[in-house]
Amino acid sequence: MKNEKTNELVLTALFTAIIVIMAFTPLGYIPLVVINATIIHIPVILGALFLGPKKGAFLGFVFGFTSFLNNTFKAATASAFVFSPVLAANVIGVSGIFKSLYICFVPRILVGIIPYFVYILIRNLLKSEQKVWRVVINAVVSIILFISIRAFLMNLIKSDNSAVIGTVAGLVAGIVLFVVLTMTVQKKASTTVALAYAGLTGAFTNTLFVMSGIYILYKDAYAQALGIAGDAVIDVILGVVSFNGIVEAVVAAILIAGVGLALTHVKPIKELSSKEK
Repeated sequence: MKNEKTNELVLTALFTAIIVIMAFTPLGYIPLVVINATIIHIPVILGALFLGPKKGAFLGFVFGFTSFLNNTFKAATASAFVFSPVLAANVIGVSGIFKSLYICFVPRILVGIIPYFVYILIRNLLKSEQKVWRVVINAVVSIILFISIRAFLMNLIKSDNSAVIGTVAGLVAGIVLFVVLTMTVQKKASTTVALAYAGLTGAFTNTLFVMSGIYILYKDAYAQALGIAGDAVIDVILGVVSFNGIVEAVVAAILIAGVGLALTHVKPIKELSSKEK
């Protein structure tokens, strides 16, 4: 028991160090064709899976704190105040402190909690004898891929035919993935699929909670910072969710599945005791 606690403490410190290094260096971002996909949430999700949601929440807090520091002292974008209570207080007053605290910390803390329970749920469903759950899960991930590719291509191409191209490409990819998963996913693959879902969920948790928080709490201030009309904020939000969010979610799913599967050979996924549940 003592050795296990020591190992978890060491792993917590290691994941914390990785988050800090990623946050303050270019290592936290993967350069793509048109955007940089952040991967700072990867150690948070892995920490949640291998150390449990409590330590995952702590790692999420560290993620949020590095975001607070970066946006407060660097303020690289006009909308940096959204993640900085200090800057927000100067922009909209005292209420900005609480709004930015929410956006900066709550989504990141949830990134360290939600993926763990998603992993447990998906793993248990895939291990069950009811094959219908495997079909449902395969269908859900295929639909997500369809929506992702369609939204990605529509944002990338920007032409009259972008919707048609995106829909066709998304349908083909979704159908192919569904067939492949149906033919190959067995009980032994349940861990890999569950890890991929955990990564996907963790990335989307961050994107959806941050962007929805910005829209609800900072719609007018955000529009003014970007120099756009208030009615256009929703388009910007949806663009970020359907483009940046999807890319980051797919990257997270791949990395969490690959790295997480490798780590299971060294340390098993954390199982909560009856006292912890």
